[in-house]
Amino acid sequence: MSKDTQIFNLIDQEKERQLHGLELIASENFVSDGVMNSMGSVLTNKYAEGLPGKRYYGGCEVVDQIENLAIERLCKLFGAEWANVQPHSGAQANAAVLLACLKPGDKILGFDLSHGGHLTHGSPVNFSGKLYEPHFYGVNKETGLVDYNMMEEVARKERPQLIICGASAYSRDWDYARIRKIADEVGALILADISHPAGLIATGLLSNPMEHCHIVTSTTHKTLRGPRGGVIMLGKNFDNPFGLKWKNGNPKSMAALLDAAVFPGTQGGPLEHVIAAKAVAFGEALSDGYKTYTKQMQKNAAVMAEEFVKRGYSIISGGTDNHSILIDLRSKGVTGKDAENTLVKADITVNKNMVPFDTESPFVTSGIRIGTPALTSRGVKENEMPQIVELIDKVITNIDNETVISDVKTEVNKLMGHRPLFTWE
Repeated sequence: MSKDTQIFNLIDQEKERQLHGLELIASENFVSDGVMNSMGSVLTNKYAEGLPGKRYYGGCEVVDQIENLAIERLCKLFGAEWANVQPHSGAQANAAVLLACLKPGDKILGFDLSHGGHLTHGSPVNFSGKLYEPHFYGVNKETGLVDYNMMEEVARKERPQLIICGASAYSRDWDYARIRKIADEVGALILADISHPAGLIATGLLSNPMEHCHIVTSTTHKTLRGPRGGVIMLGKNFDNPFGLKWKNGNPKSMAALLDAAVFPGTQGGPLEHVIAAKAVAFGEALSDGYKTYTKQMQKNAAVMAEEFVKRGYSIISGGTDNHSILIDLRSKGVTGKDAENTLVKADITVNKNMVPFDTESPFVTSGIRIGTPALTSRGVKENEMPQIVELIDKVITNIDNETVISDVKTEVNKLMGHRPLFTWE
C-alpha cells in the first residue's frame, strides 16, 4: 500500500504552523511524545465494550490493565473515589451525567453560554437545552464575577434537579462550598465541569470541587496536557444522593448509573488507544515537573493580563486566577471576528468569544479568549509576555495595515521557530 502523501503533506504543514506560531487558544495544548505515541499505537485495533473485567469482547486482558491504570492515576490526581475514563470528549462526559441523573424535561441550572458557560450546560442549540428545561445564572455586570446571589435566586425559584458549574471562558476560581449550600437547600445535584482549569486544580493552585460537588467531569486536553477526551469522577460520600433510581426502579449506586450512561447509554466501544494516552498524561501530571508547568502557566496568564490592562484593554473580571483571559475589544473598536482573522495572518492564533452582555452575535462577538497552556508547554516564561502582548496589540491597533501585520509575523516566527513543541516544565 502506498503512503497517502496528500494527507501526510498536510500533517507536515500543520506541524510547521504549530512550530512557528503563537498558539493562544485557551483550550489547546501540546502533548508529549508518550501521549502521542500511545494514540498512534496498536491499541486502536482493539474493541473493548464494557468495563475492565466485564467486557463484551474477548482478548481484553491487556487493555483492562491499561484502563485500570488510567483510573487509578486519575483518582490519585484529583482525590477521587471513582472514575470513568471512557468518554470520548467532555461533551460526551456531560451527556452521560445528564442521562444518568435526569429525566427528559427535568430542570437544569447552568452558567449562561454568553457569559462564559459551555454548550452542554443548557444551551438551546445543544442536547442539554433540547432534552431538559434550562435555566441560567451569569456574572455580575460590574465585577465580571459569577453572581452567586443570582444562582441562589434562580435555584430557589425553579428548583432544578441539577446545578452545573464550570465554564469555557471564565478566568476566576469557583466557590464550590457556596454552590453546595445552594444545591442542598433546593435538593439539587451538582455537576462541576472543570475541563479548563483541571490541571491547576490537580496541582492545588485552584479549589478542588471534589469535596463539595456530587459529580465532576473534565476534558483531558487543555491544561491537563493529554489527548482529546473526557472523564467523569466522584468524591467521597456521594453514593446515590437523594435516592436516585434507575429506570427499572431499583436503587443503584451513582457509579453504576454513570457507567451505564457512558456505555451503553451514550457510546459504543471505548477508544483504548486514547485511554492509554490519558494514562500517560495522568502519570505526567503526577510529577513534580508538571506542578512547575502549571505554576508557570498561571504566572504567564497573570502577567499577560496585566500587560493588556496597561495597554488599555478591558479584561473581564479585571484579571485572571487560571490560564485564560477574556478580553472585551469594544473599547478598541474591533470585533472578535476581525481580531481573530487578522491575528492569524501574523501566525497568532486566538479565538473570537462572546463577552458578558455582548452586543454582537456569536458569529461576530465583541471579544477574544486567550490562554497560556500551549505557550507554556513550549517553554515561554513570564518575562516574554510583554513582547507577546505588544505583538498582539500591534496587529489589533493596525488591523488594516498589511505591512505591520507582515512585520509582526516575522517577529512571531523568530520568537517561536526554534522552540520544541513540548517541554517538561
